[in-house]
This record gives sequence, structure tokens and C-alpha cells, in this order.
Amino acid sequence: MKKTNTGDLGSAAKNNAAPRNVDEYLAGVPEPARSTLSKVRAAIRSALPKEATEAISYGMPTFKYKGSLMAFAAFKNHCSLFPMSGAVIGAFQDELKDFHTSKGTLRFPMDKPLPAALVKKLVKARIAENELKKPR
Repeated sequence: MKKTNTGDLGSAAKNNAAPRNVDEYLAGVPEPARSTLSKVRAAIRSALPKEATEAISYGMPTFKYKGSLMAFAAFKNHCSLFPMSGAVIGAFQDELKDFHTSKGTLRFPMDKPLPAALVKKLVKARIAENELKKPR
């Protein structure tokens, strides 16, 4: 089922075809969100182990390491980081107080990337969670 961009929901990527990789996804995102997400991507990548991979999952750039680790996306009025863990968002609630958060989402302005140091802390916390998971 194709998601549509109605109101505040749906990806801001303008391509009609689903992106095949993260570079294609970002190419379809209008500025300033493209530059913002590129900086977030760089911060995530700098904290990942070399075995980690990038993919498109559910239409969003997703990083995987021992399972899904983290995703990000652009929307009509904001960008979001998806740490895929309510526990991680809770653990960093003091550092995230200036951002809109929910159980699994961290929203931030389209023109202001998250601080790289904060992104790296979130990534490292998610890596630790995934490393503790029992293999299925």
C-alpha cells in the first residue's frame, strides 16, 4: 500500500518511485531537510560498527546492526529520528527536553540537525540494546 503525503503525515521525499537506497531517498527530499538529514546520517554512521548496514525499510532510511537499529525521515513540517526504543528515549529524556518526543520518535526542525554528540549517544545506546538481544 502506498502512503500519501497528506497534512503532516508521510515522507517529504518527492519521488513517486520508492527509493532503492538512502542516497536516492535523500535526493528526493527538498532543502533544508536534505542537508539536515545528511548531517544526521553522517553522525549515525560515525558511531556505527563496520558490520552495520543501511537500507530502506518502511520507506525510510534505516540502519541495521544485529537487527533494526535506527531510522530517520523527513516530513512536511519536521524531521524525525526513530531510535526504535522507548527505553533509549526515556534514558536520554533530560538531553531530549528541547525536542518533541514520543515513545519511539524524536522530532526536530527541518533546518536544524540534532547535535552530532547526542545522535552518537543514541546510536551507542541502541547498539548496546541490540547486542544484549538473544538471537532468534
